Amino acid sequence: MSEQPAGQGSEQTAEQSLPEAPENPLPEMVLVAAVAENGVIARDGAIPWDLREDMLHFRRTTTGHAIIMGRTTYQEMGALPNRTSIVLTRDTSFTADDAIVVHTIDEALQAAARTHPGQPAMVVGGAQTYRLALEAGAQTQILSEVHQSPEGDTYYPEFDREEWAEERREPHDGFDIVWLHRKHA
Repeated sequence: MSEQPAGQGSEQTAEQSLPEAPENPLPEMVLVAAVAENGVIARDGAIPWDLREDMLHFRRTTTGHAIIMGRTTYQEMGALPNRTSIVLTRDTSFTADDAIVVHTIDEALQAAARTHPGQPAMVVGGAQTYRLALEAGAQTQILSEVHQSPEGDTYYPEFDREEWAEERREPHDGFDIVWLHRKHA
């Protein structure tokens, strides 16, 4: 789901400090992912299919929001235009000029609440970040179920489908977009 990296003038930098915002409730976490039938989401750091319509869906869904991604995903695709990039990493020495760097899901949600109050935080990968968000109680998944089974080395985390209600399914050429909501969020 890569796009061209953001240029100068990104919304927030790692060097800028964010004001404390105890009044802002933590946002809903929405996972946005394209997942093949075999669970693959990437191969060698890239998406192993080319579905322009899905890329447009990703752009429409995430533009104007805070996006939470892992360090590796950030290093592969960079900050995206018209979004606030929040990079989740265990590496306490990691910095980024065009993103907010955090070390826990809670810190990521706090940053999203401060930069985009009242809006959901979009979790855009990679696999470890999706897993952490699911474990932390993410309420919504917007999955592009890709009708392919490519070889890959990165997989979407397994989750109990019984815990999720399918709210909507939108068929497209080569994939379906599926909206899942946690039954007991």
